[in-house]
Parts: sequence; structure tokens; C-alpha cells
Amino acid sequence: MEKKRVAVPLVCHGHSRPVVDLFYSPITPDGFFLISASKDSSPMLRNGETGDWIGTFEGHKGAVWSCCLDTNALRAASGSADFTAKIWDALTGDELHSFEHKHIVRSCAFSEDTHFLLTGGVEKILRIFDLNRPDAPPREVDNSPGSVRTVAWLHSDQTILSSCTDIGGVRLWDVRSGKIVQTLETNSSVTSAEVSQDGRYIITADGSSVKFWDANHFGLVKSYKMPCTVESASLEPKNGDKFIAGGEDMWIRLFDFHTGEEIACNKGHHGPVHCVRFSPGGESYASGSEDGTIRIWQTGPLTHDNNEMFRANGLTGKVKVAAEEVSCKIEGFHIADEGKAGEEAGTA
Repeated sequence: MEKKRVAVPLVCHGHSRPVVDLFYSPITPDGFFLISASKDSSPMLRNGETGDWIGTFEGHKGAVWSCCLDTNALRAASGSADFTAKIWDALTGDELHSFEHKHIVRSCAFSEDTHFLLTGGVEKILRIFDLNRPDAPPREVDNSPGSVRTVAWLHSDQTILSSCTDIGGVRLWDVRSGKIVQTLETNSSVTSAEVSQDGRYIITADGSSVKFWDANHFGLVKSYKMPCTVESASLEPKNGDKFIAGGEDMWIRLFDFHTGEEIACNKGHHGPVHCVRFSPGGESYASGSEDGTIRIWQTGPLTHDNNEMFRANGLTGKVKVAAEEVSCKIEGFHIADEGKAGEEAGTA
């Protein structure tokens, strides 16, 4: 019998407390980027391909529960236990705006056109902030039936999705009317809800199962019972033939989308896995854990050289990206004051 090769992940250190959310940007002219949210109150930005640390966004005074990047990876957003959602310049790390809430913000999401920020949290209110008029009061969508755990946009920003911490199901809201148009029923609360890159599926993790829903007609397409309690799931974006799930047993499992058969089981974290996400090209995926680390795993088989490189990178800890790489990223975004941006990028 052929011996199974052990996957060696790239280990990204830097957070001092559990990592609770991960988000990959789409592929930009300068590559793609990975942002992480942690209970240490400091979201971090990394090169999505290498895991190299680019900068840390400093300013929150409580655990950060959610993070995201806009379509061009020019701005970042984060939702925190300090009752704020913040918008950041993803090149310099500067705080652009802070949106006050009356309770913990658990989730945030940029609209596809990047003009709006959607937030939800313990207040049970979904808010839409106009980023072109950040000082204007937000639009409030009808109250959620429970404390909001996840939010997302779909249908070209015409529909928003939300799940609750203490109630099962996913609610789909019509943005124009502010009313619930559909509820996707689950037995337990949904801890992770992702819209597939092609817009076809909504992927949910509800503890005991991972479900795939038709994002346009809202029917249940597939449901797979998980071997352990899972907190997060993500669908491979390029071919849509694999998905990953992670949870309480500290392992990240790779499954066949069509059959539900387990293809691989990656071990390495030393605490429950809170979040898993596929990179935008599907060549790798990241996991964030209670142990405070992010691990980036290759989807395909690794060569010996790849393993050596990953192992070496994994031991370097918080890696500051090379100066020329930062300047290349900045030049790509046509920043006017390149000198200033270059100085600040490392301390973002």
C-alpha cells in the first residue's frame, strides 16, 4: 500500500490569541492577500501566497471577531468586541473610519461594488454603512431574530445573508425592502456561511453538517454529516469539486464535493479550528485556530523542495515582507506619496 504523504503547512505566527476569522482577497494585479482576525485585537495582513506578514492594523480595544478586504484589496474592515467596525487603508494601515455600535460587532462584509459595509452583532441589527458618506447614519435592516454571527452579500448586492449565534438557519434579506425573503433551515446555529466564488452556492457549517444550497433558488443541493463538530467550511473556487472543514478535533479535512468522501486529513493545529478558507485560485487553503496560528496548506501534492521551503518559512515566525515587494505592491496601486506609504506599510 502506498504510504500517504504528510502535508507540511506553512505556519504563520504573530497573533498572541486565538484566530477567529480569515478572509482572502480576490486576485489583484499584485497577487492576493490574506487578512486574519484574532482575539488579540490586532487584525493582520499577509501575502496570500507565501503567508509573509505585511502589517498589523492597530486601534481596536477588544477582540476582533471578523475581518475582510474589498475587491481590490485597497481597504480592510474589521468588527470588534469594542463596539466598533473599522475601515482601514490596506496599504498604509491607517484607520480611515470607525463606525460606532451599541454592542459587540461579530461580522462585517464589503459589498461587491465596494461602496457599502454590512455589519451585524449582538445588537441583533443589520446595518449598511455608505462608505462614500461615512458620517451619514447607516441604513438599518429589520431586526434579526437573534444575535448575528455571520453576514454576506449576494446577487450583486441585492440580497444579504445572515445567521444567528443562538438560532438555527440562514436568513436571506432583500436589500430594497429590508425583509426576509427566504430562510434556509438548519437544526443548529450556523457558525460559517460562505457564498461560492461563482455565486452558485451558499456553503454553511452548522456543527454536525456542511450544507450546500442553491444561491439562486435556495434549495438544498447537498448535505454531508461531519465526523466531528465543525465550525467552518469552504468550497474550492476553481473547479468546485472539493471542500474543506475544520472544527473541534483540531484537524482540517478535505472532502470530495460530489460524494462527501474524505480525501485528506491535515493535522498540525494544537487547538480547535475556528475558520478555514480556500485561496481565490484554489491552489491552497488557510486555517485559523485557538492555538493562535494560521496554517496554509497546499491543495495539490507537494514536492520535496516545496516541503523544505514550507518548513523553513514556518519557523521564521512573523516575517516582514521584503522592502522591494512592499514598494512593488504600493506602486501597483499608484499611491501618490510613495515614500510615506513605503515607510508605513511595515507597521500597518
